[in-house]
Amino acid sequence: MSRLVATFFYVGHLRPAPGTWGSLAALPAAWVLHGLGGFPLLLLATLAVLPLGWWATEAWTRGKADHDPSEVVIDEVAGQWIALLPVSAGAWHTGAEVTQLWPGILGAFLFFRLFDITKWGPVGRADRRADALGVMLDDVIAGIMAAIVVAVLAALAHGVLL
Repeated sequence: MSRLVATFFYVGHLRPAPGTWGSLAALPAAWVLHGLGGFPLLLLATLAVLPLGWWATEAWTRGKADHDPSEVVIDEVAGQWIALLPVSAGAWHTGAEVTQLWPGILGAFLFFRLFDITKWGPVGRADRRADALGVMLDDVIAGIMAAIVVAVLAALAHGVLL
């Protein structure tokens, strides 16, 4: 069970760039969650995947030399969903179809991958923990940073921050 969760239904075994595949797989999953229950369901699922991902990562990597094997992508799913929260909230608040906010979805994906890959600032500090919590935290922080950028850019684009 931990392998299924840690690899997000084996998406983590796709090559090359399993982290990017995990982030891409998170997009339609978020779209389905938003479609079923709007922003509240995506938020609830995101909050649920955090401890579930921590558990699965801990269980899957226990006794292994590598604390963050490339096939573990549940952390990317959590971070990507966090990055998408402003888009989901905007769609839910306005009653718009979430796909109408595709620039925000694209931005959430690109900024999340940028922060996750480069490990800037607090993302890198979390990554250096070298344990299952660190595996999850670096992506959570990258997701928060991406969500902030997406929200600020959306506010600028819609004239809220002028």
